[in-house]
Amino acid sequence: MIVWGREQWQARMQAHAARVAAHADAFVDRRSRDAKHPVHDFLFTYYSFAPAKLKQWVPPQGVSLEVTSADLEACPWWQGERFVRENDRLHLNARLFKQREREFAAWVAMLCSRILGRAGRFACYGLHEWAMVYRQTAQQVRHQGYELRLPPHELAAFVESLPVCCSHYDAFRFFTAEARPMNVLQPTLDSRPDLEQGACLHANMDLYKWSSKLWPWTGSDLIGACFELALMGRDLDMRASPYDLSAMGYEPVRIETPEGRAQYEREQRELAGKAVELRRRLLDLCSALSQMVVAHPPPHLFAESDERALGQVQRAVLEG
Repeated sequence: MIVWGREQWQARMQAHAARVAAHADAFVDRRSRDAKHPVHDFLFTYYSFAPAKLKQWVPPQGVSLEVTSADLEACPWWQGERFVRENDRLHLNARLFKQREREFAAWVAMLCSRILGRAGRFACYGLHEWAMVYRQTAQQVRHQGYELRLPPHELAAFVESLPVCCSHYDAFRFFTAEARPMNVLQPTLDSRPDLEQGACLHANMDLYKWSSKLWPWTGSDLIGACFELALMGRDLDMRASPYDLSAMGYEPVRIETPEGRAQYEREQRELAGKAVELRRRLLDLCSALSQMVVAHPPPHLFAESDERALGQVQRAVLEG
């Protein structure tokens, strides 16, 4: 195992807290008051990783920490069965790694490899958020209490004026019934590996979803970095949306104008560039996890090379 000394892992823990703690605490506070945030709540509701887990720093599989008894008292989540302490070393208990997690890691590795291997398509301009309110009344839109930047008839005319080309299933499934036939693609859960690409804002935000679904094996450093990227993606997503959030400090990216579409693409490309390294890290880690020996595997139901079967594992994890 790789060994991290106390100074090394404590620096990582502090960096992780600086990334995620304030956002996690703010969400918990809003939830206690039944308050909503149209931008940040998404990171804790759609991505259902618990705020408490997000704050708890853990090393990835394959890393051992030099620890003292005082460290264990300061980090009580290290004292359960998920970790093994041997003298002054602490590491994840690999005997708890499950066959289902191994197979899901193989699926995530395959998805990351597919996305890294195809060119990104920078021509959607964030139109998906507009397609989610296309032909809806004020009472039907998701973020009620926030005005739309255009009247309904102008909003519909704008959506109809551009090609709609969303490649992300989880975005497409929230299109209004009237907007779905307008999309050039018709993504499904099973077609995800064939359609997702690295320019897509939501595919890059999903790095947080995939890494967190393999917690604790992926480790908090990668999960925190993916959370930070998802936060930036969500910021752009909602600034380019049809909602007027300027009172909350979100200056709109006016994709209804040529200048706004150019701005969106610039920011989209910057975020996509940052996602490449995180996707490579997730690919490497999931490839390693997919090769782990499971201590007590259940009867093997299918071969890992069967991508359709791996898609069934993905569906089970997403629905579970």
